[in-house]
Amino acid sequence: MQHFLLSSAARSLSLKKVFQMGEDVAYQTFCQMRWPETEGEAVCPRCGCCETYNIKTRRKFKCAGCYHQFSVTSGTIFAARKLSYTDLLAAIVIFVNGAKGVSALQVSRDLDVQYKTAFVLSHKLREAMAAEDAGQTLEGEIELDGAYFGGHVRPANKRENRRDRRLAINQTGKRQVVVVGRERGGESLTVVAKSEALGGEIVASRIDHMSTVHADEASHWDDLHAKFDTHRINHTLSYSDGIACTNQAESFFSRLRRMEVGTHHHIAGPYLASYAAEASWREDNRRVCNGNQTAMVGMAALGNPVSRRWAGYWQR
Repeated sequence: MQHFLLSSAARSLSLKKVFQMGEDVAYQTFCQMRWPETEGEAVCPRCGCCETYNIKTRRKFKCAGCYHQFSVTSGTIFAARKLSYTDLLAAIVIFVNGAKGVSALQVSRDLDVQYKTAFVLSHKLREAMAAEDAGQTLEGEIELDGAYFGGHVRPANKRENRRDRRLAINQTGKRQVVVVGRERGGESLTVVAKSEALGGEIVASRIDHMSTVHADEASHWDDLHAKFDTHRINHTLSYSDGIACTNQAESFFSRLRRMEVGTHHHIAGPYLASYAAEASWREDNRRVCNGNQTAMVGMAALGNPVSRRWAGYWQR
């Protein structure tokens, strides 16, 4: 059976189409994504009035009710953007086309922009992706697992100077764990914490109490038995026993590890949660064509307010 990414159904939008459509069509595409309920007709973000004047010379609108002037990106993650609408749309296409993520360096080269521009724009898109999981509740068959990232300690050159890096005294304290809860055939949810036990508690609090949970034999998962119908799998014996397994959760970490090793190289520290949310979004939408993925990310970005984390990031 042919993999979905190798099929023609996965390719519904290309960079060639984006650059051939021109600035006017790209602008109308953003209007359609910002106001899908009115088929691209502007709606005032301040008072909600649907009657607006179109200021064509500046690509802005003026509300007939409160006289507020705004653009298609006003009050969104793309507010105060300087890129053209064609380049902005192309950036989203480049971003979603990377099955294992796309580095900011590659985006900067493809669009001929500064690395800083590509870095901040990429993280704004990740913020829009992560917003989809806000308030999400998992239900059905749920698999739980965790994996540690960051805090690498380079071993000493000479053997006599080397220390046991498994001991806390010889660690940097920067290591963090990503805990994922993943529905079989459904959505996934990620949490970043200092320990798998703490992250597991947070994920468990967002699982419907009627769900069935699968986890490994780590002792901190013992509390799940008091809350859910729980199945455990001993990985020293097998990866699946016909009932219990965490293969879907392991599949998520496989993608996240490939993103770390092959694309981004360093995803720990304060950005780990953003990369984990991106990997979760890519796993959840892995069988959606890239045209629909572009629309989903674009609508999510235009539906979210100005980023308090990334607006003016380099000026702080």
